[in-house]
Amino acid sequence: MTGSLEYGETWVYESLLGTIPGVHVSSRTAIGIQFLGFEAAIVVVAVVYDLWAAVVPGTVAVVVATVGSWLMLRFSRAVRELPTPTAYRRLLFGSSIDVVLGVVAFVALVTYLFVVDPQGSKAGSSLLVDLFGADPPALAIGLALLVLWDVVYRIGTCWWASVVGLWRAITYAFEPGPTRAYQRIDAINVGFAAVQLLLVPLVADHEVLLVAVVGHVVAVAVVATLSIVVQGRKEARGVASPDHR
Repeated sequence: MTGSLEYGETWVYESLLGTIPGVHVSSRTAIGIQFLGFEAAIVVVAVVYDLWAAVVPGTVAVVVATVGSWLMLRFSRAVRELPTPTAYRRLLFGSSIDVVLGVVAFVALVTYLFVVDPQGSKAGSSLLVDLFGADPPALAIGLALLVLWDVVYRIGTCWWASVVGLWRAITYAFEPGPTRAYQRIDAINVGFAAVQLLLVPLVADHEVLLVAVVGHVVAVAVVATLSIVVQGRKEARGVASPDHR
């Protein structure tokens, strides 16, 4: 899927299949496998353990992760088609900060699900108990955590892309064509975040998670909008761009 692209030119997600010897699939196929594989696993676990209450939330999470994968690929390919400053490209793809943010968010989520939520819930109820019962099967919890990691990693990537986009807009100016293209890329990132609002109905009764999801989407929208405005003003004013290195 990554072809001849070198290290530092792709998201970690894009690089994964390229590390498997003999495996060469298109992006569309990889995304299809991602969706069908996770969805099939959710249904099988629901059938085996009679956990049908978890199917809809699980499917929504898989849809968010899958659409996120598609938008990540659109975003990264659009960036690589432009006259991209090396420093911006390395910061965006090669720093692995997207993974770091994903890990931090995942640890916070797991802590909430297994410690904070059960301790603060009445009558022993919690999100995990509501979905998987008081004695959840290990396989079901493992699959849930894997799907949640898929979602959280994309949230971390979305946030990092918006921050680096604002840095790019402040640091560099481009000709009118590339300026418009970068603004469209920033708009893709807003859409990337907006897809995550599909999670809101699932966490509506859990204030901490609700604030985290909505707050993230609003923050990305604000930062990406600032990037669009700043990049446009630089081009409109004819601000000279520094050397694209």
